[in-house]
Amino acid sequence: MSYIRTLSNALSYDYSLLFDGCSIVLSFGWTVMTLLHRSAAITLRIVVAVACCLGIWSSWKLARADHLFHEDTEASIHSAIALAPDGWKYYMRLAQLDPKHSQDLLATALRLDRYNAEANIEMGLQYESQGDYVKAEHSFLEAYAVDHTYLPRWSLASYYFRRDNIPAFWTWARSAAAMPSNEIGALLELCWRVSPDPEQITSMIANDKPEFLRQYIDFLQSKNRADAAAVLASQLIRYDNPAADRSRMLSVINGLVTANDADAAISLWHLLIERHWVFADDTTPNNADFARAPLPVSFDWLLPEYSGMYSLPGPMGLETDFSGNEPESCIIAEQTIVLTPGNYALDYSYQTSDISPDTGIQWQIVDAKSNAILASSTDLFSNALKHAVLMFSTPQGAPLLSLRLIYRRTPETSRISGTLLVRSTRIHAQPSS
Repeated sequence: MSYIRTLSNALSYDYSLLFDGCSIVLSFGWTVMTLLHRSAAITLRIVVAVACCLGIWSSWKLARADHLFHEDTEASIHSAIALAPDGWKYYMRLAQLDPKHSQDLLATALRLDRYNAEANIEMGLQYESQGDYVKAEHSFLEAYAVDHTYLPRWSLASYYFRRDNIPAFWTWARSAAAMPSNEIGALLELCWRVSPDPEQITSMIANDKPEFLRQYIDFLQSKNRADAAAVLASQLIRYDNPAADRSRMLSVINGLVTANDADAAISLWHLLIERHWVFADDTTPNNADFARAPLPVSFDWLLPEYSGMYSLPGPMGLETDFSGNEPESCIIAEQTIVLTPGNYALDYSYQTSDISPDTGIQWQIVDAKSNAILASSTDLFSNALKHAVLMFSTPQGAPLLSLRLIYRRTPETSRISGTLLVRSTRIHAQPSS
């Protein structure tokens, strides 16, 4: 028993030493791990701090370089390049400010960005100005190789125009027109200089994209070729976008009326009515009772404004106020109408207030082409609502007429002051005599 007790005590003592040793080792290991952990945390913080500093420094350099670039001087752009030597756009702008070194600068811009079509185009212009047309053409074609947008196509068309290579010009003009920018007026102007013939231009470059059609129509209008614009207008209407194109169509109609092209004007007007782009009455004139605000088109009322005279359409008709300071001769209201040769009656009703009998206010039927007056009414004067009729005839060769309400001061009278109210107007065909 004593041996067993002695052995047990010995074992207890050995376990105690083992436990104490393990505790010391674990404590040391924990201390080492803690120190390593703290060291790693400190190191990580240092790395993050350095990275942040580098990021801030890099951001500052880029911001400073951009600021210097926008100062737009040769010295400031040199300073921008020193801060950000990889900024290809800096070399592009410096090439414009430093012509002596422009080719080297453009070459650097291309080295930094081989897809830089603008640098290729500028390089092509440089070679062209030096008479090196082979390298110039190569640079323009290289610009298109890396960028198929509008600018390289336009640049090639412009280059071949300057080189008088008309077949190549039409090829690239058609290519540019197929991808129009927001402004292709310069391209269309070159086409016009090659051939001021809308039919040839249309056959060579036209496409059915609405972006192209809109700009081409506007261009033809600027050249007073509403007839050609009308052909394209009917194509544009198919896209059914009245919000974008209604005013353009009305402008084409006005151009056709100015050119005295009655058939084309009426055809386009009726097409707009059929597509519900505009509302029009079946009467002649349109909007005969002045109940609607007129559209800006010749087939609705034109109501000019003058100092001293003001007209306002509404449910009661057209009310015009004269202050006594209006012009001595002016148009109060006017609308283009289309009538076949024959006899007609203009029925109208009106009332005047505070206006003397010799008012100088008359209805006129006018040949739109020659401005010849075909018929005139007596002066409009009545303190009560009055109905009146003007008989007239339209001759051959005058498809477009103007129904015109005018004021012309009667000789030996003062300018009128007061109010005119026109309630309605109607034109009716009359039997042949």
